[in-house]
Amino acid sequence: MEVEGVRLEGVRKRYGRRSSEVLVGIDLHLRPGRPVVLRGGNGSGKSTLLRIAAGASSPTAGRVVGRPRTVGYVPDRFPAQQRMPVGVYLRHLAAIHGAGPDAVREATELLAVLGFTAGAATPMLQLSKGNAQKVGLAQALTCGAGLVVLDEPWSGLDADASPVLAARLDAMSAAGTVVLVADHTAHGPRLAGAQVYRVEAGTLRPEEPAPVADEITVIELAGDGDPRAAVRTLPPGAETRVVPGPGPASWRLRLRVPASEGDAVLAAAIARGATVLAVRREPVDRPVAAGRHAQEAHR
Repeated sequence: MEVEGVRLEGVRKRYGRRSSEVLVGIDLHLRPGRPVVLRGGNGSGKSTLLRIAAGASSPTAGRVVGRPRTVGYVPDRFPAQQRMPVGVYLRHLAAIHGAGPDAVREATELLAVLGFTAGAATPMLQLSKGNAQKVGLAQALTCGAGLVVLDEPWSGLDADASPVLAARLDAMSAAGTVVLVADHTAHGPRLAGAQVYRVEAGTLRPEEPAPVADEITVIELAGDGDPRAAVRTLPPGAETRVVPGPGPASWRLRLRVPASEGDAVLAAAIARGATVLAVRREPVDRPVAAGRHAQEAHR
């Protein structure tokens, strides 16, 4: 669902008449294609701001304009005593969002790509932090939301799942979804087009992303048909290796791309139907030859 944008205008928040303000006149414009990443210490007001943006809390003063009907929201703490099995939970959240069986199927597929290791019948309260986070993300990212609000979404995710989430957010943002995240890791500022703000004493100030160390992203994909369809355009410095898969028309593809391009390549591959087998980051131990496309298909 494409929206023009969401505006927070003069948003203030106080939890008691005698308490100090948590948020002090926040003005923020959230736009498709420009994910907003909030950074700051504990107690700075990040989570409060996200809850207000998502509609889970009301401001003491000010307003939120343009919030779409459907919001995908993952709070900083998952409900600890949720007894529903995973499958029931996903169906329940899809119904709340007004989504149908397709959303549940998409959420189940996203769980598999994220490396979910429990089963659909597992009660939510028995999940590890990482698996619970993946379930929360799956329901929020597949409900057809015009606005996605995620509080520390990379917290608890393993190394393979983290770039998959980044690629998914890049693809959704490019398709018109408004994205707002709080993040203390290096993943949020790397989102395509990200605007980074620091929350301090209830106010916002722009923050320049920290420089990223030299890394490569290794992506392993699988699919059927022509593997070139999954990666039609690769960035300079990419290396590819294609090997036959188990079926007559299937293939497996291993990519080594500059880390700055990894999320975009992964998002494009997912959008074109490729199955993600693994994603990992590695330090650059030797130059990745610019423009090298060493394909070894059908040997």
